Amino acid sequence: MHTSPLRTWFFLALLVLVTACSSLKLAYNNGDTLLYWWLDNYVDFDDEQSDQVKKDINDLFRWHRKTQLQDYVHVLQRAQQQLRGNPTPADLRADYDDIRARTQALLLKAAPDIADLALSLKPEQLAQMEKKFAKNNDKFRRENMKGDREDQNEFRYKKSMEQFELWFGSFSREQKDIIRKASDARPLDNAIWLDERMRRQRNVLALARRLMQEKPPREQAVAQIQSLIRESFARLDNSERKAFYEANTTASIGLVHTVIGIATPEQKAHAQKRMQGWISDFNTLAAETK
Repeated sequence: MHTSPLRTWFFLALLVLVTACSSLKLAYNNGDTLLYWWLDNYVDFDDEQSDQVKKDINDLFRWHRKTQLQDYVHVLQRAQQQLRGNPTPADLRADYDDIRARTQALLLKAAPDIADLALSLKPEQLAQMEKKFAKNNDKFRRENMKGDREDQNEFRYKKSMEQFELWFGSFSREQKDIIRKASDARPLDNAIWLDERMRRQRNVLALARRLMQEKPPREQAVAQIQSLIRESFARLDNSERKAFYEANTTASIGLVHTVIGIATPEQKAHAQKRMQGWISDFNTLAAETK
């Protein structure tokens, strides 16, 4: 599973399902419903599955609220401290590795619930999942592989700027020129990312089909799902594309480092204020029982 270092350093943009929402608390408090809708688009649950999936999602969010949110506060406070100084690329790489590990741990935590769902799937639901994957891949091609290399670099740059402006506010023309140069320095090969997406999708479908047909004991199904999760993360380090992944990660961390380095005191204050707002929201959410 590929996790962009841009989104990793600003990791909460991944964890909150609606990053553009003006209220993090609103987004999080409705995250269980949003996650259910997202999953239903892939599977099209029947009534029995629907009730069980909603219960599992509620349990997962309850665990997440109880055990993870205060930890996110500490991560944000560390980011604030880094922003007050001059974080090195090594600091940002450590942040990336930390969030990658957190993402894997969250998926592994959900593995038993995923197993329950996988064991209940029907052939027509697998067909729906495969259709949804194909639709997503078509969207990826339209957005990321449109035009020539310059067009693709432009699209990638604009996506990055959306994240940077979310945190730092507006940038000057001179700053944008520097950021664009650092953005374009990243390796560009969207065919690789598409191929990796499709590889993961095939692996998911193959495992889901095997579990549906063989109906192994739940413990075995959980173990197989956890194995697939670990293999997906390990592929970043062990595949024939390791050099490409590493070059992309290093250049993306360099891009984040560049933005922090050229940010004005006002822009850093903007980021600090946003982080502090999210810290307050997470503290409030952690204290609440939904």
